Amino acid sequence: MANERLRGAIVESGMTLDQVGARLGVSAKTVERWIGDPKRKPYRRFQYAAASLLQCEVSYLWPEERTSAEVTEAGNAELIKLYPHRSVVPNRLWPQLYAQAREHFDVLVYSGFWLTEDPAFHKVVKEKSAAGIRVRFMLGDPDSPAVAVRGEDEGIGPAMASKIRNALINYGSLFGLPGVEFRLHSTTLYNSIYRADEEMLANGHLYGVGAYMAPVLHLQRVPGGELFDAYAESVERVWESARPISSPADSGGLHA
Repeated sequence: MANERLRGAIVESGMTLDQVGARLGVSAKTVERWIGDPKRKPYRRFQYAAASLLQCEVSYLWPEERTSAEVTEAGNAELIKLYPHRSVVPNRLWPQLYAQAREHFDVLVYSGFWLTEDPAFHKVVKEKSAAGIRVRFMLGDPDSPAVAVRGEDEGIGPAMASKIRNALINYGSLFGLPGVEFRLHSTTLYNSIYRADEEMLANGHLYGVGAYMAPVLHLQRVPGGELFDAYAESVERVWESARPISSPADSGGLHA
């Protein structure tokens, strides 16, 4: 059965399918499928964009979807605590967070240098490796444009690349451990993300200041929530595009 509410809202707007598609960044054929095939619902971001464009509620265009109030309520439940900046997060929280990991142990940063100097964190990594748990480190490629830009944004210039290389040296004893993998990414990070199973710490990045002065969200996955999964998905996208390295020496040179 066609989505007559979506069809009617588009007609009421006076826009063509081509115009709607152009405004949403998709093809007219995609919009047509959204109307004609109820199983081909758009991703949530397109649902919100379409609802805003057509001046309707998401729940009106797609009645089976949850209301924005329900999504917001679930999102609030996902937030365990908000820290105004990373420097006030208790140092013990990071190793405690990862000590609970059974399936997911992910570190996504540019350098995360401060963590490389924490003996308790190193101990947890080695324990998880011995327990057969996969540990994934994603650091910035020191030769990438994204790292150079972040260095300029923080006001430390080339020192950002040096921090990454020094961080890798500090992690030297972890290379080669069973299940411990290192990759270098060249993406623009808007958050450093530290995930352990169903909890994570998301450290935002602010222009002009180091990450230690930016807010940290302590999140947990809850049924119906979308915030945790949004961050977790970004970790996976970075991992897929990053290049593996087998030693700190592999950080030199930008590989295609």
